[in-house]
Amino acid sequence: MEALLRWAAELGVSDSPDPPDLSTTSSSCLGRSLVVADFPDAGGRGFAAARDLRRGELVLRVPHAALLTSDRVMADDPNIASCVAAHRPRLSNIQRLIVCLLAEVGKGKSSSWYLYLSQLPSYYTILATFNDFEIEALQVDDAIWVAQKAHAAVRSEWEEATPLMQQLDFKPKLLMFKTWLWAFATVSSRTLHVAWDDAGCLCPIGDLFNYAAPDDDISSEEQDTEETMKRQEKSEMLEEVKFSCSSESLTDGGYEDSKAYCLYARKMYRKGEQVLLGYGTYTNLELLEYYGFLLDENPNEKIYIELDPELCTIGTWPKYSIYIHPNGHPSFALLCALRLWTTPANRRKAFSHQIYSGSMLSVENELEIMKWLGNKCVEALQQLPTTVEFDGSLIHFLHNLQNSTNWSVDVDQSSFGEEFAVFLWFHGVNLDYTNNQPTVRLLRSLERWELAVRWRSSYKRALTRCILYCKRLIHELSLL
Repeated sequence: MEALLRWAAELGVSDSPDPPDLSTTSSSCLGRSLVVADFPDAGGRGFAAARDLRRGELVLRVPHAALLTSDRVMADDPNIASCVAAHRPRLSNIQRLIVCLLAEVGKGKSSSWYLYLSQLPSYYTILATFNDFEIEALQVDDAIWVAQKAHAAVRSEWEEATPLMQQLDFKPKLLMFKTWLWAFATVSSRTLHVAWDDAGCLCPIGDLFNYAAPDDDISSEEQDTEETMKRQEKSEMLEEVKFSCSSESLTDGGYEDSKAYCLYARKMYRKGEQVLLGYGTYTNLELLEYYGFLLDENPNEKIYIELDPELCTIGTWPKYSIYIHPNGHPSFALLCALRLWTTPANRRKAFSHQIYSGSMLSVENELEIMKWLGNKCVEALQQLPTTVEFDGSLIHFLHNLQNSTNWSVDVDQSSFGEEFAVFLWFHGVNLDYTNNQPTVRLLRSLERWELAVRWRSSYKRALTRCILYCKRLIHELSLL
């Protein structure tokens, strides 16, 4: 890491809030605003504040010369540029960046970014890396479909780019699908947005920030109030339209006219506190798909359940705005759609203004939709093969097993022998394998399995909260 920080300093990377002084050199690009630190329970390696930081203060500046982009790689290597140009119409910008990344990896120590590349993770846990066992562990059909689609898309992109990599005389290891998957995960989870290339850029040092959800500054007490919830629900539809999945990611910074990527403190930080970067508004499934992690408390989480097709098209609300919040409350769009859907067709036009304003139509109407929604959540939970309680115990078991020194004892003492036997069978390992030291492949699969169970457990907890919310509201309305 020291060599990487020294290399970055030589390129002009700096965490100084003052303008860069090109006449001086430093042995490290950090120490004025940020220091590298380990946060075992909050993302692992990241940045801690080296001093008290003000909100909006510049904390890191990465000049253009340090950014790894496909344009830069091709400018430095005419052979790569000419080969890529010949394949350009058939490949996306992301595929070109992946090929350029692998080309630099193939150069070894002769690459300008060797010190940076050598510090990249050796594996990732994004959805595209999940095997069939881990995908099935998600349990929810929509999540399984997303994971399968992600894996298939990466494989298809690899097949399309293979002729170009062969033309560039990549070594056999660099031509393998698992290597492409690693490079894709690197690009997916570590690039920052730039205006001139929708593939983004790899930003040495800048990609060490751990993630903070954009709304995590709101206190839990404020989030639980009905008034605040209604205000958030009304405003989020506009936000979702503006920042749909096809839009550029949100960041606490960007590439500026100073020809550098500048990152700013998203809030006030005390010395020693972890400095986080809010690089987009994502649900937990999206975080898992693009970045390989999820949050236990995600203010942007959205729980989708199967609904009547008419309910999803009856109003002007986009389908993605019809969901359940992690605290169990229906979204503004879902609540309005339910009110409109349960209103007789010949009376919907007369009540549309009242419904679109978010007002309750009548006690009877509200009772009907709360009963319907609660029953729908009960049905969704009953269709899943395990309970929230089972999942919670399994998460604890899987987490401990990854740090175990004796798998045989831990498995025998648990109630998950059957599940673990299926896991070993999938990997082609004998049941008595627990007496041996686990391989890296098995440990990584355990980590992904745990992530899948954590996601489905969060999904079920939200549905359970929605059932309780509906029951509470039914009780209160019945007293009116």
